[in-house]
Amino acid sequence: MDIQIKALRKRDFSKAIQFAITGMHFEWYLDNPFLLQLYGRYFWYLELSRATQVIAAYAGEELAGVLLAELEGEPKKYRSLWKTLYVKLFEFVQNTFYQDSAGTYASATQQLLSSYLASHRPDGEIVFLAANPAVKGKGIGSLLLSELERRENGKTLFLHTDDACTYPFYEHRGFTRVGEKDICMEMGQKQVPLKCLLYSKTLGKPCASKASPTASPSEL
Repeated sequence: MDIQIKALRKRDFSKAIQFAITGMHFEWYLDNPFLLQLYGRYFWYLELSRATQVIAAYAGEELAGVLLAELEGEPKKYRSLWKTLYVKLFEFVQNTFYQDSAGTYASATQQLLSSYLASHRPDGEIVFLAANPAVKGKGIGSLLLSELERRENGKTLFLHTDDACTYPFYEHRGFTRVGEKDICMEMGQKQVPLKCLLYSKTLGKPCASKASPTASPSEL
Protein backbone atom coordinates (compact mmCIF):
# COMPACT_ATOMS: atom_id res chain seq x y z
CA MET A 1 0.00 0.00 0.00
CA ASP A 2 1.27 3.47 -0.91
CA ILE A 3 2.11 5.95 1.84
CA GLN A 4 0.68 9.43 1.32
CA ILE A 5 1.36 12.74 3.04
CA LYS A 6 -1.90 14.27 4.29
CA ALA A 7 -3.19 16.72 6.89
CA LEU A 8 -3.26 15.14 10.35
CA ARG A 9 -6.81 14.30 11.41
CA LYS A 10 -7.70 15.31 14.97
CA ARG A 11 -9.30 11.94 15.57
CA ASP A 12 -5.83 10.40 15.10
CA PHE A 13 -4.24 12.33 17.97
CA SER A 14 -4.74 9.33 20.26
CA LYS A 15 -2.84 7.11 17.80
CA ALA A 16 0.06 9.56 17.70
CA ILE A 17 0.18 9.41 21.49
CA GLN A 18 0.48 5.62 21.38
CA PHE A 19 3.26 5.84 18.78
CA ALA A 20 5.16 8.14 21.14
CA ILE A 21 4.69 5.87 24.14
CA THR A 22 5.91 2.84 22.19
CA GLY A 23 8.70 4.43 20.15
CA MET A 24 10.19 6.51 22.96
CA HIS A 25 9.91 3.75 25.56
CA PHE A 26 8.08 5.79 28.17
CA GLU A 27 7.47 2.52 30.01
CA TRP A 28 11.13 2.67 31.07
CA TYR A 29 10.15 5.46 33.45
CA LEU A 30 6.52 4.69 34.32
CA ASP A 31 5.22 1.29 35.37
CA ASN A 32 1.65 2.42 36.00
CA PRO A 33 -0.43 2.11 32.76
CA PHE A 34 -2.72 4.98 33.77
CA LEU A 35 0.19 7.35 34.43
CA LEU A 36 1.82 6.17 31.20
CA GLN A 37 -1.21 7.28 29.20
CA LEU A 38 -1.38 10.60 31.04
CA TYR A 39 2.30 11.27 30.32
CA GLY A 40 1.94 10.30 26.66
CA ARG A 41 -0.96 12.75 26.29
CA TYR A 42 1.03 15.48 28.05
CA PHE A 43 4.04 14.95 25.77
CA TRP A 44 1.89 15.09 22.63
CA TYR A 45 -0.04 18.20 23.69
CA LEU A 46 3.20 19.96 24.66
CA GLU A 47 4.90 19.35 21.32
CA LEU A 48 1.76 19.92 19.23
CA SER A 49 1.28 23.34 20.84
CA ARG A 50 4.77 24.34 19.63
CA ALA A 51 4.48 23.01 16.08
CA THR A 52 4.48 25.24 13.01
CA GLN A 53 4.80 22.24 10.69
CA VAL A 54 2.56 19.19 11.24
CA ILE A 55 3.27 16.44 8.71
CA ALA A 56 1.33 13.17 8.75
CA ALA A 57 1.80 10.02 6.69
CA TYR A 58 -1.13 7.69 5.98
CA ALA A 59 -1.32 4.14 4.67
CA GLY A 60 -4.82 4.32 3.25
CA GLU A 61 -6.91 5.47 6.21
CA GLU A 62 -4.36 4.29 8.79
CA LEU A 63 -2.05 6.84 10.40
CA ALA A 64 1.50 5.69 9.65
CA GLY A 65 3.57 8.43 11.25
CA VAL A 66 3.78 12.06 12.36
CA LEU A 67 6.47 14.74 12.34
CA LEU A 68 6.18 18.04 14.22
CA ALA A 69 8.64 20.90 13.78
CA GLU A 70 8.86 24.42 15.14
CA LEU A 71 10.31 26.94 12.66
CA GLU A 72 11.18 30.51 13.53
CA GLY A 73 8.75 33.05 12.10
CA GLU A 74 6.04 30.53 11.20
CA PRO A 75 2.59 30.50 12.85
CA LYS A 76 1.55 27.73 15.24
CA LYS A 77 -0.74 25.12 13.71
CA TYR A 78 -2.78 24.20 16.78
CA ARG A 79 -3.89 26.32 19.71
CA SER A 80 -6.16 24.99 22.45
CA LEU A 81 -6.89 26.39 25.90
CA TRP A 82 -7.77 22.90 27.17
CA LYS A 83 -4.48 21.41 25.96
CA THR A 84 -2.52 24.31 27.45
CA LEU A 85 -4.22 23.81 30.82
CA TYR A 86 -3.57 20.06 30.68
CA VAL A 87 0.15 20.65 30.03
CA LYS A 88 0.43 23.16 32.89
CA LEU A 89 -1.41 20.88 35.31
CA PHE A 90 0.73 17.89 34.39
CA GLU A 91 3.92 19.92 34.76
CA PHE A 92 2.77 21.03 38.21
CA VAL A 93 2.22 17.40 39.27
CA GLN A 94 5.51 16.32 37.68
CA ASN A 95 7.47 19.04 39.44
CA THR A 96 5.77 18.17 42.72
CA PHE A 97 6.35 14.41 42.72
CA TYR A 98 9.20 13.91 40.21
CA GLN A 99 11.05 17.20 40.53
CA ASP A 100 14.54 15.67 40.62
CA SER A 101 14.09 13.51 37.51
CA ALA A 102 12.29 16.18 35.50
CA GLY A 103 14.93 18.72 36.47
CA THR A 104 17.80 16.38 35.64
CA TYR A 105 16.59 15.76 32.09
CA ALA A 106 15.61 19.37 31.44
CA SER A 107 18.94 20.64 32.77
CA ALA A 108 20.91 18.24 30.56
CA THR A 109 19.04 19.19 27.38
CA GLN A 110 19.34 22.89 28.20
CA GLN A 111 23.10 22.59 28.72
CA LEU A 112 23.47 20.83 25.38
CA LEU A 113 21.35 23.43 23.61
CA SER A 114 23.14 26.38 25.21
CA SER A 115 26.50 25.02 24.09
CA TYR A 116 25.18 24.48 20.55
CA LEU A 117 23.62 27.95 20.32
CA ALA A 118 26.90 29.56 21.35
CA SER A 119 28.23 28.94 17.85
CA HIS A 120 25.15 28.14 15.72
CA ARG A 121 22.00 29.98 14.65
CA PRO A 122 19.45 27.31 13.71
CA ASP A 123 16.11 28.10 12.07
CA GLY A 124 14.09 25.68 14.15
CA GLU A 125 13.68 22.36 15.87
CA ILE A 126 12.15 18.97 15.09
CA VAL A 127 10.11 18.41 18.23
CA PHE A 128 8.38 15.09 17.47
CA LEU A 129 8.85 12.18 15.08
CA ALA A 130 7.13 8.84 15.57
CA ALA A 131 5.94 6.03 13.33
CA ASN A 132 3.25 3.39 13.56
CA PRO A 133 5.04 0.17 14.64
CA ALA A 134 2.43 -1.86 12.75
CA VAL A 135 3.48 -0.33 9.40
CA LYS A 136 6.88 -1.94 8.88
CA GLY A 137 9.43 -1.64 6.10
CA LYS A 138 7.85 1.45 4.53
CA GLY A 139 10.45 4.07 5.50
CA ILE A 140 7.87 6.28 7.22
CA GLY A 141 10.42 8.37 9.10
CA SER A 142 12.48 8.99 5.96
CA LEU A 143 9.36 9.98 4.03
CA LEU A 144 8.34 12.47 6.72
CA LEU A 145 11.82 13.99 6.84
CA SER A 146 11.87 14.26 3.05
CA GLU A 147 8.59 16.18 3.11
CA LEU A 148 9.93 18.53 5.79
CA GLU A 149 13.05 19.04 3.68
CA ARG A 150 10.92 19.87 0.64
CA ARG A 151 9.03 22.50 2.64
CA GLU A 152 12.01 23.94 4.50
CA ASN A 153 14.94 23.33 2.16
CA GLY A 154 18.11 25.10 3.27
CA LYS A 155 16.94 25.59 6.87
CA THR A 156 19.11 24.36 9.74
CA LEU A 157 17.26 22.39 12.39
CA PHE A 158 18.24 20.66 15.61
CA LEU A 159 16.56 17.98 17.67
CA HIS A 160 16.83 16.47 21.12
CA THR A 161 16.72 12.72 21.63
CA ASP A 162 18.30 10.09 23.88
CA ASP A 163 19.48 6.50 23.72
CA ALA A 164 16.03 5.22 24.74
CA CYS A 165 15.01 6.12 21.18
CA THR A 166 16.27 4.92 17.79
CA TYR A 167 18.82 7.70 17.55
CA PRO A 168 21.02 6.09 14.81
CA PHE A 169 18.08 6.74 12.46
CA TYR A 170 19.11 10.39 12.38
CA GLU A 171 22.77 9.62 11.78
CA HIS A 172 21.82 7.52 8.76
CA ARG A 173 19.95 10.51 7.37
CA GLY A 174 22.69 13.09 7.55
CA PHE A 175 22.20 14.55 11.02
CA THR A 176 25.35 15.38 12.97
CA ARG A 177 25.63 14.68 16.68
CA VAL A 178 26.63 18.02 18.18
CA GLY A 179 26.31 17.18 21.87
CA GLU A 180 25.77 14.40 24.40
CA LYS A 181 25.45 14.11 28.16
CA ASP A 182 25.02 11.11 30.48
CA ILE A 183 22.39 11.37 33.20
CA CYS A 184 20.53 9.08 35.59
CA MET A 185 16.78 9.44 36.00
CA GLU A 186 15.45 8.53 39.44
CA MET A 187 11.79 7.51 39.35
CA GLY A 188 10.90 6.47 42.88
CA GLN A 189 12.95 3.34 43.52
CA LYS A 190 13.88 2.99 39.86
CA GLN A 191 17.09 4.40 38.37
CA VAL A 192 17.27 4.77 34.59
CA PRO A 193 20.63 5.75 33.04
CA LEU A 194 20.27 7.76 29.84
CA LYS A 195 22.48 9.52 27.32
CA CYS A 196 20.90 12.78 26.19
CA LEU A 197 21.79 13.63 22.58
CA LEU A 198 21.58 16.71 20.38
CA TYR A 199 21.62 16.51 16.57
CA SER A 200 21.65 19.13 13.82
CA LYS A 201 21.31 19.26 10.05
CA THR A 202 20.93 21.79 7.26
CA LEU A 203 18.06 20.41 5.19
CA GLY A 204 19.00 19.68 1.60
CA LYS A 205 22.71 19.57 2.36
CA PRO A 206 24.42 16.34 1.15
CA CYS A 207 25.65 13.99 3.87
CA ALA A 208 29.32 14.54 4.66
CA SER A 209 29.82 10.90 5.52
CA LYS A 210 27.92 7.66 5.88
CA ALA A 211 26.89 6.39 9.28
CA SER A 212 28.75 3.45 10.70
CA PRO A 213 27.47 0.13 9.26
CA THR A 214 27.36 -1.23 12.80
CA ALA A 215 24.50 1.17 13.57
CA SER A 216 21.40 -0.52 12.22
CA PRO A 217 18.29 1.24 13.53
CA SER A 218 14.84 -0.13 12.86
CA GLU A 219 13.35 1.81 9.97
CA LEU A 220 10.99 4.43 11.34
